[in-house]
Amino acid sequence: MSSFPPFLSRNVIYPLQEALLSRPTFRYLKQLEQTQWLTRDDTEALQVTKLRTLLSSALRHCPWHAERIKAADIIPERCTLEDFRRLPTMSKQDAQLHGAEMRWRDVPGGSKQYSTGGSSGQPLIFHFGRWRQASDAAGRIRARRWWGVNVGDPEVYLWGAPVELNKTDKIKTVRDRLLNQLVLNAFAMSPENMDRYLESIKKFNPKCIYGYASSIAILAKHAQTYSIETNFPELKVICTTGEPLYPDQRKLIQETFHAPVANEFGSRDIGFTAHETPHGQMLQMSESIILEVLDRHGNPVKAGEMGEAVMTGLCSEAQPFIRYRTGDMIKLSEQPDKDGRGLHVIEEVVGRTTDFLIHQNGSIVHALAAIYVLRETEGVEQFKIIQHDINQFEVLIVKNTLWHDIAFQHIEQKFKERFGNAANIDIRLIDRIEPEASGKIRQVVAKIQPNL
Repeated sequence: MSSFPPFLSRNVIYPLQEALLSRPTFRYLKQLEQTQWLTRDDTEALQVTKLRTLLSSALRHCPWHAERIKAADIIPERCTLEDFRRLPTMSKQDAQLHGAEMRWRDVPGGSKQYSTGGSSGQPLIFHFGRWRQASDAAGRIRARRWWGVNVGDPEVYLWGAPVELNKTDKIKTVRDRLLNQLVLNAFAMSPENMDRYLESIKKFNPKCIYGYASSIAILAKHAQTYSIETNFPELKVICTTGEPLYPDQRKLIQETFHAPVANEFGSRDIGFTAHETPHGQMLQMSESIILEVLDRHGNPVKAGEMGEAVMTGLCSEAQPFIRYRTGDMIKLSEQPDKDGRGLHVIEEVVGRTTDFLIHQNGSIVHALAAIYVLRETEGVEQFKIIQHDINQFEVLIVKNTLWHDIAFQHIEQKFKERFGNAANIDIRLIDRIEPEASGKIRQVVAKIQPNL
């Protein structure tokens, strides 16, 4: 399938869709294009202004938040960031149990029910309104422009979340066509389908490919293995999202598709949060989200130190997420944006709390320590590591023709070196690694939580 004329998608179809859905996407995009060049001080002043509006709205319309705002003795109209920190953080469990009391039922423009895929082990149903949708869409458009990709340019989505799959009807297919989007199902990555995907991408000639890091890496590996041509002349960037992007995945994808990789940071519940620039810096959507990085006691950590990302969605008035503990472990940077924007810079997204493994002595071990064991083992085509409990590991492996059974002993020995001699490692050879309910293929799943 060839692409649709970008001019029509950009100037007619996309704006018409957003207008019909009453989403202020292009109005907000115009603001974002200007506010990204504010100084850091002015950016943070803008955050405080929008925070006061959000707190005022929550006080009037959202009983659960209203009770907490009153208990913290906060007056929204005069709230400072220092005052704001008196509010206790909220957890995903709070959102699960009290979502109905957090919701503004008569929010202008209405709201839409949404759910997370549950890959974190904590599925969540919540509501978002027009401004949150506009914030996500406008933020992505702005970030794509950093890479020379404009709204309406041909874009391939390697995607597989159930909510999207439910909509793959004829109407949505026509809409995707008019918006110049080619959607390929990340739930169905069979060798035959991947052959078709690569041929479709070649004909579509996209400027951007977007999808889960693991899915795009699998497609790249397939192309390399079978020497399938992957020279897409218009391709400017490959944007990955939804899961950690490991260095070897970035290298594989870049080498295979001859284009840079830009990682995106965000989640369904809090929204589009940050995106990588051509300089390799991860810039926060500072106009839409307040990001705090806190230690285990709830105190802010210094730039360069790892802590949990606690976020406030400034466009989340339909169901506010205020001081929301995301479970993502990150580091902020002291460096400014190299192009002069006032947006905050994230030094590193280390991973989710579920991306860490636990040594028998209780210490935290980054998932890469286990991942490298499998990647250095000859004959491992695909793998998944599950830590069920302290000293209880399950390793699932899809082997290729280079596999030798001596690898069982090698893997067990290396795991014991990293996690202690008492570690029990159950290694199984299987035919296929099934994706999570979200469509992601996670290399590491920890069913116990580190004490971060």
